[in-house]
Amino acid sequence: MLALTLVVVAMLSGLTAMRFAIHGREVAVPPLVGLTPAEAERAVSGLGLQISIERQYYSAQVPEGRLMSQLPLPGTKVRRGWQVRVAQSMGPIRVAVPDVTGESEHAAELNIRRRGLEIASRAQVEISTIPADQVIAQNPTANAAQVVSPKIDLLISAGPEPQVYVMPSFIGQPLGSASRTLQDSGFRLGNVSVASIVEAPADGQSAQGTPGPPVQPSPASIIVAQAPPAGQKITAGSTVSFEVR
Repeated sequence: MLALTLVVVAMLSGLTAMRFAIHGREVAVPPLVGLTPAEAERAVSGLGLQISIERQYYSAQVPEGRLMSQLPLPGTKVRRGWQVRVAQSMGPIRVAVPDVTGESEHAAELNIRRRGLEIASRAQVEISTIPADQVIAQNPTANAAQVVSPKIDLLISAGPEPQVYVMPSFIGQPLGSASRTLQDSGFRLGNVSVASIVEAPADGQSAQGTPGPPVQPSPASIIVAQAPPAGQKITAGSTVSFEVR
């Protein structure tokens, strides 16, 4: 029994010593994100750990040259001599701003987004010498290098200011002559409707209004109403509708 007891005590002592030896060599991984590689080396060297930079990525949040991730995570218990894998930031993406002046708004947007940039704002201005939907100016200027993922402002032509006219009165004129006048002046003829005709009541009954037979408008039909009304300002190419009788 004494011999068996001594054997058991020896085994327990060996296991305890082995456990202390194993755990005594474990250390907690320190936080390394945000440090430079040199700072990270100093942080782990006293713990018997090693640093391995395995990846480099662009990042708008982490400054260039600093560590942006690590594995194992901070606080993880590892053995001395363990290798901590880290990724280093290359900073924000830097691009040259494309020249989109003279392009259409759609083409300029495609050109800008293809480079990973964004449009911050768009403004329009009426210029008679520049076609509509064409980029006139941009900010930042074209080919501005080392710009960190900017947002670009665009100034776009709205085309020449449309000519404004005062709507004349066509009431009382035949539909045919009014239509020719509109077309010769660059306007479009819209809807032409026939005003309902109310027949006079018979036998002294109260007038309820009985619509007459349907009538189709003809060039000889007389205009009794128009839209837009006379005196209203309209632009070239506007549509004018009539009601005739």
